[in-house]
Amino acid sequence: MAILSQPRRLGELVTFKTGKLDSNAAVPNGKYPFFTCSQETLRTNTFSFDTECVLLAGNNANGIFPLKFFKGKFDAYQRTYVVRPLNVDGLATKYLYYALRPKLDELRSFSTGAATKFLTLTILNETEIAVPPLPIQRRIAAILSAYDDLIENSQRRIKILEEMARRLYREWFVHFRFPGHEDCRFVDSPLGEIPEGWEVKTVDDSFEILGGGTPSRKEDAYWVEVSINWFSPTDLTGAGTMFMDDSRDHITPLGLSESSARLFPPFCVMLTSRATIGAIAINTTEACTNQGFITCLPSREVPLYFLHSWLKENVPTFVRMASGSTFKEISRGVFKPICFLHPQADLVQMFESFAAPIGEEMLGLQRQIQILRRTRDLLLPRLLSSQIDVEALDHA
Repeated sequence: MAILSQPRRLGELVTFKTGKLDSNAAVPNGKYPFFTCSQETLRTNTFSFDTECVLLAGNNANGIFPLKFFKGKFDAYQRTYVVRPLNVDGLATKYLYYALRPKLDELRSFSTGAATKFLTLTILNETEIAVPPLPIQRRIAAILSAYDDLIENSQRRIKILEEMARRLYREWFVHFRFPGHEDCRFVDSPLGEIPEGWEVKTVDDSFEILGGGTPSRKEDAYWVEVSINWFSPTDLTGAGTMFMDDSRDHITPLGLSESSARLFPPFCVMLTSRATIGAIAINTTEACTNQGFITCLPSREVPLYFLHSWLKENVPTFVRMASGSTFKEISRGVFKPICFLHPQADLVQMFESFAAPIGEEMLGLQRQIQILRRTRDLLLPRLLSSQIDVEALDHA
């Protein structure tokens, strides 16, 4: 039989501390995790905490407050809450993490501030969670953790595959250690010395690029829940994945025709070109974007994964070439004259034959992760509300 539990206020159950560091304390390849109000976990060389806890962002421009579980040494930003149970014999930390996840939308609605949304201690202390007996908490956490472990394993595999493709591209097309390079002569070019037989052209002469646009938000006929995928930069920065199956917003064919948005086929490469410059993803469906993108269309001469790798490799160049006072942007006019190196066609095709199966495996893993997340997120509220009797589940 499912055991019901009365909700209790967080102020009665946990302690809230905050970090002391500014966000600029992050360093590349730091020794310890550094938790800020970003979805991404940064690194730093100091630690102020050595504990098991829940990390909750205390502010965010969009009211999206990242929530994380961690055990070990770490440091934290001055607006990041470090949340720990007052009594671990009454409240399991991992259960606390899962109990808070369904509360994020509620916290967003209660957050204060205009340009930046804040979670105050008053809001957090009054937030309620269900607290069943400790054995039930541990069982719920174990069930949900099993899904998270599978997700984490798949994410690790994706990172390994991504690194394999990146290193192969750099080895062949940046360091010029491609098959047969020992017998190759080098010649001068606008990019410096390159292998003989390779060419330097402009982006404009190498592949097609498209911009985007936004239909009027005042016209309901331009927007619909499910129709044409219409990507904005936050879709890419929020997902952080190589492939994008779906966008948050969708537009109708009428909205497409009445705006400067341009429809492009599946498996093109979208590059964010303003504010956040250099988020890159491949669309898996017919799609369009808002004006914050340069979308690059692959071709026989510049195939998909070669194009994707070139874009990833050259993000620092795009950032350096961006301009603007309110926010940085690299325009299509600036993008088109960038030099693009064309290796010999057979070498490009050889790279593509290696990279394409890697990309396909990454897409498969990404979709497995999406299924696991959906399943976990469907289970979570039912477990927390005792709609599912965890004692009856066979969770060996």
